[in-house]
Amino acid sequence: MAKGMRDIKREIKSKQSMKQITKAMEMVAASKLRRAQGAAVAARPYADKLKEVVASIAAGTKDVKHPMLETRPIKKTGYLVITSDRGLAGGYNANILRKVTLTIQEKHKSTDEYVLFVIGRKGRDYFRRRNMPIVEEVIGLTDAPTFADIKTVATAAVQKFAEGAYDELYLYYNQFVNAITQIPTESRLLPLDEISEGATVSNYEYEPSPEGVLEVLLPKYAETLIYSAVLDGKASEFGARMTAMGSATKNATKMINQLTLTYNRARQAAITQEISEIVAGANAQS
Repeated sequence: MAKGMRDIKREIKSKQSMKQITKAMEMVAASKLRRAQGAAVAARPYADKLKEVVASIAAGTKDVKHPMLETRPIKKTGYLVITSDRGLAGGYNANILRKVTLTIQEKHKSTDEYVLFVIGRKGRDYFRRRNMPIVEEVIGLTDAPTFADIKTVATAAVQKFAEGAYDELYLYYNQFVNAITQIPTESRLLPLDEISEGATVSNYEYEPSPEGVLEVLLPKYAETLIYSAVLDGKASEFGARMTAMGSATKNATKMINQLTLTYNRARQAAITQEISEIVAGANAQS
């Protein structure tokens, strides 16, 4: 019995140490979430305004031609997938990776029909293990990523579409709703063939020409959407990690309480047995 009690006590200490770690991680994630959420929300008006300007120019320019606005027969597809570098974030990575994997399995019969652009070590490692074609990757992002941190993959994804390397580009990321809810999202990024639908035409004069302005703005708009998704993904990551660590802390507390109850019962049984032995020994001597 004594050995069993020692084991229980050791297990209680182990769970208490783990509870301290998960509680600390929950608090750190909550602190980082506030900053990441602010960055994600601040980026949306810029993307919306840029879309408004691009749509206005495209709608007001007759016979405008640009590779990013043209729908082509789908022979090859690009996927840009945003994940995290670290785990311990609940289903944050698993949900988005499962979603893109199911899509690829349904749409493609061979690896020649698609390419992957990956942001985040978890996604990179996942696709590497399955020998899936990764064209460009970015890992090791900071907790507050700047556009410069993801510029290489964003520019490559947009340029390769414009060059005809593939005929459509999809963006996969976790859309941030709140600390508890993050929605795995699929968004067709390119072509931007529907951007001018319902747009208001502004009577502006453009230098050197509307086509020249679109030539510069369209890639920037697509890259801005990617960066905005990265910021959403960061906020979602911290929200998911905060929720996961909160649940782990609650589970640790529950296990500690159960083990403490078991320990107290074992201790009470041991004391009762000792008292019984003492009484029995006293009775035997009388």
